[in-house]
Order: sequence, then structure tokens, then C-alpha cells
Amino acid sequence: MHSDGGRTRPIVLILAIAGLAMALSAAPALGRTDFQRIPGYSSPGTPAKYNKVGIIKIGSKKARNVLVLSPGTSASAAYFAPFARDLTARAKNWQVWSVERRENLLEDHSVVNRAKAGKASPRRLFDYYLGYITDPSVTDRYRPVALEDVAFARRWGMRTAVEDLRRVVKLARKRGGRVVMGGHSLGGTITTAYATWDFNGKAGAAGLDALVYLDGGSGNTPTTPEQATQTLQEIESGSPWLVFGGIPAPFAGLFNIVASTTVRNDPKGTSLLQTWPLLPANLKPPVPATNEAAYGYALDADTSPPGLAAAQVNAGRLATSGDPRGWDRAGELSPIQRVAAVFSGTGFKGLDGTAWYHPRRLSVDSGGVAAGNANPAQPVLDVRATHGDDLDRLRIYAFAASLGGQRVLDAAALLATQSGIPKRRLTLVDRSATYTHIDPLTASPRNAFVSTLAPFLRKVARR
Repeated sequence: MHSDGGRTRPIVLILAIAGLAMALSAAPALGRTDFQRIPGYSSPGTPAKYNKVGIIKIGSKKARNVLVLSPGTSASAAYFAPFARDLTARAKNWQVWSVERRENLLEDHSVVNRAKAGKASPRRLFDYYLGYITDPSVTDRYRPVALEDVAFARRWGMRTAVEDLRRVVKLARKRGGRVVMGGHSLGGTITTAYATWDFNGKAGAAGLDALVYLDGGSGNTPTTPEQATQTLQEIESGSPWLVFGGIPAPFAGLFNIVASTTVRNDPKGTSLLQTWPLLPANLKPPVPATNEAAYGYALDADTSPPGLAAAQVNAGRLATSGDPRGWDRAGELSPIQRVAAVFSGTGFKGLDGTAWYHPRRLSVDSGGVAAGNANPAQPVLDVRATHGDDLDRLRIYAFAASLGGQRVLDAAALLATQSGIPKRRLTLVDRSATYTHIDPLTASPRNAFVSTLAPFLRKVARR
């Protein structure tokens, strides 16, 4: 054997290298990730540098079909990335395009980027974005956007979001395949708004082949014109930004980016945020915990406060022992490291999974969509979603998790009924008893959203 080794090893080595090269060349085709910003809608009063919409593109470079996804309230494009990689591994002739809305151009990722690259410590990350508030010795720090500098953001409503999406869809159609639009949470309402929007007499659905709803959508009951007028007046005289979970902008986003990135970089280290006096008490574990455990405690559905329902997961529980206390997945759906990757935007420079500044106007305008039916609030809000009965050529998929529940399925069924879409082209998946609002994006390796959406997309591709 030793005498043969001198002759056979080079051959084996050459074959091994060739096989490795083939594997490496094939892998990027499946999981390829690109990011670009394209010119967006010229929103009134907005400086040109903010009239842009970003796109994270995941999937084979050769795939012609595109699923365009809009994130939900206070969410950002990167939180779709892990799910998108899983989906495109099963639906190999599809790309997922995750939309990065314009408000995220206001974020300062300078130190987050360094932390992701291993060039800034957890302490430096914390001090820059949060620690300075209670420690005046920290002078090199994050400076939140001044309200007087962003008055134009008070007009970043549904029309701005839909018109930005229009540019994304036109780009997707150039690939020559099917184009499907979908969204998570508020992104579902945006999806309905786009599909039923009046573009010079034609519905947005004319350029689409299917709709996908993930625990979000639009019912048929609109806000009143009086309510719409009052809320717009409040926005004009106050902040353009939404308060998330009782935490004003940008601090919900800052908490999440600091915590999630630290979980990725130093999971077993003692939690920095847990001892910070300004962290709400209901987010703090009852015992000293690791960064990973403190993050899990704050977001797991069993211990997270009700105000954070839109960010919750089924991730596990505090370990029964340890100092600091660690995290036990306990057979739950979502690994806490994957949850952290979703919100930190692992692998992305200048992007994360949270919108630090979410336009309040966008959420307000959602009340005028009303399943694409004209109503008195629409002229007040400049919402033009009037083609709710003009979707007959589409397929529709809806996945209900705990926050949207039956309302999501009912909203999808309503759209189908309005347009005469037969039941065979309507796919409804109810996991509201087992999946939280975020679990469909973080559950792994088993994920009912991925396993049911992939065959739906294959049907769309065969049309």
C-alpha cells in the first residue's frame, strides 16, 4: 500500500481538488446574494439622495422568476435573507428580492459594520449606540436624526412605498420570468395596495403573476376620513416616526442591532444590556445571563412583553443552571443564533433586519387600502388602491401565524372572492397556533412557510 501511495495520491488529490472546485462553483449559483439601490419615486420635498429603493437579491444568477418581498412595520430587507436562502434552495428557478425601503438610508452603520467584521468589541458597539446616554465620558457616539432635518419623511406613506415598488417590479420583469409580490405583516397590506393600485387606469396586478401574504394583509374595513385627517395633522405637528413596542425611534432599532450583533459575536459573554439602567425591566432576565440568553428572554413568546408581539419567536428558555445563565433551545422552532442573524443582518454591510426609523405615515395610510376598494379615506390619504376586483389572473398564497391569524386568511379569501379567483388557485396555510409572527422567517431546519411556499411557486412558474 505504501509503494502504491506515491503513484495514486496525486491522482486522488487532483480529483479531490476538481470536486471541491465544482462544489464551490456550484454553491454561489444557488445562494448568490447581491445588493443594489435604484432610483425611486420622487417624493415631494425629499432630497434626491433619499429617493432610492434598495434590493437584496438572493438565488441563482440564472433564475428568471422573482419573488419581491416587502418587510413589515419597523423591519428591513435583511430579515428575509436566511429564509430566502432556504426557499431558493427548494425553488431553484426563483430569486427572492427583498425590498430595502428608503427610510433605512437614515441609519448610521459605521460601528455596526466594524463589529460585524470583528473590528469593534461588544463594548464599543454598545457604547456608540446606547452607552453614551448614561455615560457622558463616551463622546464618539451615535447621533439620532434631528426631526427638523427630516420633515419630508412625514410624506413617506403608501404612495411612496408603492411607487418605489413599481420600479422594483419593472426591473424584475426584465428577467423574462414570473413575478410574484408578497410581504410580511404590514408588507402584506403594501402587497394588496400595490396589486390593486391604479396606475393610469390599470391595476398593479397587471404586471404580477401571484400574491404572497405572510401573517399580514388588508381587510375591507377602511379608516374614516375624520380619523385619517386627525392622524395626518398629528404627524404634521410631531414626529414622522412610529413608536414601536412603546419605544420611540430610533431606540427600538438600536436595542435590536446592538443585542443581535453581540449575540452573533459574543454569545456566551455576560450580557451588557441586562445591567443597563435604561433597558425596560420586562426585557431583563431574573438572573445574570449571557448575551444569547438575555436576547432570547427578551424575544421568546413565553417571556417577551405583549408590546413586542411583532418581534417574538419560539426560541427556547433560560437554562436551568450556569453563571451567567445560558440559553436552552428546548426543541423550539427558531434557533436563537438564526434569530440574531435575521435582525443583525449577518453578512451584510450597511444593512440590518430592523428599520430604526419607520414612517408613521406608511402605517396610517394602510388604513385606507381596504382590500383595494375605493372609500372616502383614500382621497385624504392619497391612496389609490381601487382595483380590488381586478386580480382574476393571479394565484394567491397566505400563511397565518399568531399575530395575523384568521384575519390574514380571511383577507386573502376576500381578494379571491372579489375577483372571482377559483379556490384551486388560492392556498391558505394556518399555523397560528404554533408559529409566532417572526417564526416563519427564523424556524429551522423545519419550516412550514418554506415547505408550503416552494410548491406554490413551482405552480406559478408552470403557468
